[in-house]
Amino acid sequence: MRLIARLKSGETLGDRVMKVDHAGEHGAVCIYSAQRWFARLRAPDMVDELDAFLAHERGHRALFAAELRRRGRGRCRSYFWCGVGGLILGTITGIAGRGAIAATTVAIERVVLRHMHEQIVALRGVDDPAVRTLTIIIAEEQEHHDLSAARLPSAGFWQRLLDPVVSVSTEAVIWLGMRL
Repeated sequence: MRLIARLKSGETLGDRVMKVDHAGEHGAVCIYSAQRWFARLRAPDMVDELDAFLAHERGHRALFAAELRRRGRGRCRSYFWCGVGGLILGTITGIAGRGAIAATTVAIERVVLRHMHEQIVALRGVDDPAVRTLTIIIAEEQEHHDLSAARLPSAGFWQRLLDPVVSVSTEAVIWLGMRL
């Protein structure tokens, strides 16, 4: 799979990937923050897990931010909107409870992991610092996916409802970030 991006003058594909992934991690921080707030009432047994996921996502966002600083690049234009969208999605799914929280994580992480693996293939040998950053993050993203998938019943209500909506939304945000 070939990564497609509209690059600004002087911008590399690795620069754009770091910007888009940084914005995505900001969205994830906002999702987990909102879900955690409502999970205290709707799914108290998930609060510790959400705290761990939130800590990971904050760390991922910091890694991408550090890489952007090293490159002398600013945030992606979608950074703010990823945060707003994350808060809205996290609030809705947090209110809905355990199944919706887990289904959201599975759908997002499945898309994110596929994109990160594609990014590594496209950037290997071209932008090693970007590849190192992505490689560090993938294991924790996979853990989020797997722990959340274990919480879901096979083809449960929330998974059937949220999977297509969240997957398409995540794909759209990535697509836009790579092109705007």
